[in-house]
Amino acid sequence: MRYEKNNTTGLSIMELPPQDRPREKLENKGALALSDLELLMILLSSGNAKRRVNEIALDLLTLLDTKVDATTDDIAKISGIGTAKASVISAALELGRRRFVKNGNTISTPNDIFLEVKHFATREQEQFIVIVLNGAHEVINIFTATIGLVNRALIHPREVFSDPIARRATAIILAHNHPSGILEPSREDITTTSRLAESGEILGIKVIDHLIFSTKSYYSFREHGLM
Repeated sequence: MRYEKNNTTGLSIMELPPQDRPREKLENKGALALSDLELLMILLSSGNAKRRVNEIALDLLTLLDTKVDATTDDIAKISGIGTAKASVISAALELGRRRFVKNGNTISTPNDIFLEVKHFATREQEQFIVIVLNGAHEVINIFTATIGLVNRALIHPREVFSDPIARRATAIILAHNHPSGILEPSREDITTTSRLAESGEILGIKVIDHLIFSTKSYYSFREHGLM
C-alpha cells in the first residue's frame, strides 16, 4: 500500500506558515490541537547543523511508538539528540506517566476506542495498534505492534498477543489508522482480523473489535457485522 505524505514534515519550522508552527499553534489553540510529532518538536526545541528538528522528532516518535519503555540511552542514540535533550524528554515522559490516571478507561463503545487512539491518526504510515483490556474492559496498555503495513503477513500473532499474555489480559481491541482517510476495510484487513480473532480464541483472549480510523471518524468491524 502507498500513502500520501504530509508535506509539512519535510519543511523546517521557519518554512511553515506562522500559524502552523508548533509553539504558535500551542499558544493560539492549546496543547490538544497539536499532534504527537508537534509536541515532540517543542520538547526538542531545535535541530542541529545536520538534521532539522522535525526529522529528529519523527525518529523519536517512531521509537516511542515501537518501544513503550524506551530509556534515556535509547533516546540519546537518535542522531541529533544528545544526553541533555534525552534527559529532558525522559523526564517529560515520566511526569506524564505519574500524572496519568491510574484506573484505566473503560471501553464500552467504538467511540471509546476512537478516543484512545485518534492521536495516532496524524501518522504518515499505518500504525497497527493493540488495546489491552482486563476483565472489566478497562485499558491496561496500548501499544503499536507494527508500523508501515504492506500486507497481512507482517502482522504476526506473536507481536499482537505477547504483551496481552504477559499482562494476563482477557480481551484486546485492534485498531489501525488509514493515512489516506478512506475508512472502508480492505480484503487484507478483513482476513487479518479473522486470523487474529482465531488466534485469540485459542489463547483465551477475545478480540472484541477492530477499528479503522482517521483524524475525524472511524469504521468499527463489530458495528458493521464483520466480527
